[in-house]
Amino acid sequence: MFIAILAMTEACARKNSARVPAPPASGAAPARVGSTETGIASWYGAPYHGRPAASGEIYDQEQLTAAHRTLPFNTWVEVTNLENEKRVDVRITDRGPFVNGRIIDLSLAAAREIDMVRTGIARVRLKVIDPPAQAQASTTEYAVQAGAFSTCERAQKVAEKLEDARVIEGSSLCRVLVGHRLSFDDAKRLAVRVRKTAGEALVVADQ
Repeated sequence: MFIAILAMTEACARKNSARVPAPPASGAAPARVGSTETGIASWYGAPYHGRPAASGEIYDQEQLTAAHRTLPFNTWVEVTNLENEKRVDVRITDRGPFVNGRIIDLSLAAAREIDMVRTGIARVRLKVIDPPAQAQASTTEYAVQAGAFSTCERAQKVAEKLEDARVIEGSSLCRVLVGHRLSFDDAKRLAVRVRKTAGEALVVADQ
């Protein structure tokens, strides 16, 4: 039991002040479909849930995403737990792990899919795959996040100060989003205006 608890503690203590620089938004070479990597996976949830990932997206521990040190953002990876052969497909949205000997940090939801939440770490095989059909068919649209709050009451007070704002209730945070289905450039321009009122503004994928 002590070993399992220690593993979980290590899995969640996956980040520190050092950050691996994010690659350029465009121009990065795509990962080769079919390429594989074997090593140790860990997972992360709180306190990173609701915070910006290295890609600029807001990390949601209930989405099937992961952190990798070098794979381009939006690369899809099949992760196989070699201890039980369970598999999950994840999208790379963050940088990490920052613990030597580990090759990928899974979201809580992804770790749950391959039954490694309790153990905290697992030996896995990664395989770069084509994006799912629904991901290929979709075009990312953006909004501006004006804050993430522990209570929806606080979020609603901020939303009332902003035009075209809405409150998105998550599992542990309530987020204020402004704008809807914007291009990235339009969202960046809106973020400048929102920041003057709310003090905070992040460009995020719309939902």
